[in-house]
Amino acid sequence: MRHPNPVALPADHEKKIAGIFTTDKDFYRSFFPLLLIISLQQIAALMVNLVDNLMLGAYTELALSGATLANQIQFTLQQIAAGSGMGIVVLASQYWGQHRTDPIKKIISLGTKLSLLIGIVFFAAAQLAPEAVLALFTNDTAVIAEGVRYLRIICWTYLLFSVSNSLMYSLQSVETAMIGTVMAISTICINLCLNYCLIYGHFGAPELGIVGAAIATLISRSVELVIIVCYLLFVDKKLHMKLSDLLRLDLTYLKSYLRVAAPIAVSGLLWGVAQAAQTSVLGHISATAIAANSIASVIAQIFSVVGMSGANAASVIIGKTIGAGRFDRIRSYSKTLQGLFLLLGLLAGSLLFLFKDALIGLYAISDETRTLALHFMIILSIATVGSCYEYPVEGGIIAGGGNTKYTAVVDNLFMWLFTIPAAYLSAFVFHFPPEVTFCFLKADQLLKCIPNCIVCNRYRWVRVLTK
Repeated sequence: MRHPNPVALPADHEKKIAGIFTTDKDFYRSFFPLLLIISLQQIAALMVNLVDNLMLGAYTELALSGATLANQIQFTLQQIAAGSGMGIVVLASQYWGQHRTDPIKKIISLGTKLSLLIGIVFFAAAQLAPEAVLALFTNDTAVIAEGVRYLRIICWTYLLFSVSNSLMYSLQSVETAMIGTVMAISTICINLCLNYCLIYGHFGAPELGIVGAAIATLISRSVELVIIVCYLLFVDKKLHMKLSDLLRLDLTYLKSYLRVAAPIAVSGLLWGVAQAAQTSVLGHISATAIAANSIASVIAQIFSVVGMSGANAASVIIGKTIGAGRFDRIRSYSKTLQGLFLLLGLLAGSLLFLFKDALIGLYAISDETRTLALHFMIILSIATVGSCYEYPVEGGIIAGGGNTKYTAVVDNLFMWLFTIPAAYLSAFVFHFPPEVTFCFLKADQLLKCIPNCIVCNRYRWVRVLTK
């Protein structure tokens, strides 16, 4: 299946602030509210991981390491589900620019069903062979045993998450994102309270440790799904979607959807496998490296969340603009977005570096783990600058413009031809310290800025996807 041909853009005669930022007030009225709401939603979602990390880390480092390994499967599922969700956003946002809701309903229904199918596959793998799956990440039998206890329960959330994630992306495509924030905040409140009770055995609840954390997450994910389904069916006034619309199987837009979503989903799968491979590299170094990586990565994600959320907001803005036929605005919007992404990256990296010591102090961990986590955070404070530019450019502007193949190609070329081989050689051949291996694992976040900048500013990624 081939992408439609690129659209030739008209000359851009708009005046800009400092040669970069557009003076079009409509852009800022659309982009910043969407960015703010999506960022709050993502922060709340990440806080769930942070709460789990803090509480399990305070319980035992073994529980923290076991949950971290099991969550690599969830991360891989999230990457594939993000591809399915972005397929909905890229395609539906162009129809939203034309104010056509009937195709959007059919695209949402199709994308949700395919996402659920992916969740079923992951659920089956986790149920049938949990030990074999976790053994891919480490050879520490104690960590594997603890991770299996967590995985047998947490895998039920894969089914719930697959549906709620698709519906969340669906609402973002029509510029409705607040419900995702409400959903995420409810999750963290429920998860925090239940973790406190079930991990440590407070208020008469049994002390379940890592199993308690899994049960808490399962309950909070169930509430998430109920909230977003009820909103979509009974509250939303843009799509007027009914349960029959969601359940009906209509293949009218299957080819268009797969053309957009398949490259991102396949890329997400390979990216998830690559991240699992990265965890495996660190896991075979030591359990301390696993715990330090988990702590540093979650904290870094929280600081970079606004820049990374820019990808979702940018894809909606660009897709809507293309759908509306306003090609004269694409150049100025693209340059403005790139400038904003760079500023957000510099801010995120600086704040992460400044607050790293205070945040590490919240964890009840060994001195060895604390030192290693601090070193990882210093590395991430630099890599975050690149992440907040390269990811929103390729996953927001370029993919949102209709060219999703580029994202799949550039991510996996860097990951599989540079990052994984270099980290493997560093850890197992040259036996460099964990910090050096970690540098190789994160170097692609800076290197990808170069091709992404070049491709983005050639404007060959603009595609009209609507029928």
